[in-house]
Amino acid sequence: MNRLIKIKIRKKSILVVGIAIFVTLLSIYGILYILTPYSGFARSLIWGDSDIKDYERFPFRTIDNEPPVFQFSTVQITNHDVGRNLSSILLDDFAPNSEGGAEDGKMNFDEFLASTGTTAFVVIKDDKILYENYFNGYQRDSNGTSFSIAKSITSGLIGLAIDEGLIASVDDPVTKYIPELRQKDPRFDNITIKNLLTMSSGLEYVEEGLPWSDDTKTYYDTDLRSLGFSSRIEDESGKRFHYNNYNALLLGMILERTTHKHVSQYLEEKIWKPLGMDAPASWSLDSVASGFEKMESGINAKAIDFAKFGRLFLNNGSWNDKQIISEKWVKESTRPDVTTDPAPYYQYMWWVDPLSGDGTHYNFYAAGKHGQFIYVIPEKDMIIVRQGYESEYDNWTDLFKYLGSKTG
Repeated sequence: MNRLIKIKIRKKSILVVGIAIFVTLLSIYGILYILTPYSGFARSLIWGDSDIKDYERFPFRTIDNEPPVFQFSTVQITNHDVGRNLSSILLDDFAPNSEGGAEDGKMNFDEFLASTGTTAFVVIKDDKILYENYFNGYQRDSNGTSFSIAKSITSGLIGLAIDEGLIASVDDPVTKYIPELRQKDPRFDNITIKNLLTMSSGLEYVEEGLPWSDDTKTYYDTDLRSLGFSSRIEDESGKRFHYNNYNALLLGMILERTTHKHVSQYLEEKIWKPLGMDAPASWSLDSVASGFEKMESGINAKAIDFAKFGRLFLNNGSWNDKQIISEKWVKESTRPDVTTDPAPYYQYMWWVDPLSGDGTHYNFYAAGKHGQFIYVIPEKDMIIVRQGYESEYDNWTDLFKYLGSKTG
């Protein structure tokens, strides 16, 4: 009898302990959830890895558009060209698998895009929409986040500030505009704006996806200005390419100080309204209290409006006979060049896709996490935008080049 009583007591104790642990964990979760507006650490634990709908979690600043809205035209496509009949093309080289595909185990193009987590896919050539389709619950008026496409747009804003004389040159040291960095470490005098743009600043950056890694902090921190000030020098500037979100934060601070505006306000005034975007966009903020744009990732907009930004750079900064950004800046930003920076495949926050060894033929693109792209094919007068979730498929640039090769 005593033995049975002891067993019951033991079971009851285990149950009590289990309930106590559950209540404690639930309380910790609740506290962390409440703290997400104020703590990057809490965000990283509660929100987990970044997601294409994170723009619904962060506070944001609206970027208004203005009429008249620019409209790409549509065109009837013959069976000899890629276009509206793209949906019927069967793919094998680019399909991630053949299960559920069309005849002979191949997928048609629409099936392929839906299966790879795509939410929006737009192909434009000669200002005509050859293909536009939406998947996985998304429509034409759905917003998508850009992740690091925001960096390429930030680069354009730096070019605009230089065109307007607000910034003297890409060769200016960052300390000319953020002198506090010199007080922290005199070596910041050796880091130029160009070093930030080309990811060759030499700043320390740890990628591991832990709550205290630089990847996590630059995405979730609630005071990104202070975080930018905390950046530390690891290598000599201009010598090595190292993709680094601190570079974008410092560029955002330079834009704030030289334009005397929020970065999103400058984007609205200089690009979003002049280009006749279809809809307002938004730029996610680190927090309400800080109010600093998430320079590394935070622009959210419709796919067709990202295509318009691609058109601006396709046309060397000109928009309907008006020069928005100087042609010189566009060329410097997007062409392969190792004479002044260490990576031919990355220039002023644009990726470069060389098509020839001599660097005379190339495509260029803005790219963001989970497969966000604005891909520009200058020789075909072509723009391709892809938005979506991350999937096992990771050969998007090969697919874009393939589509370019199928056009006249």
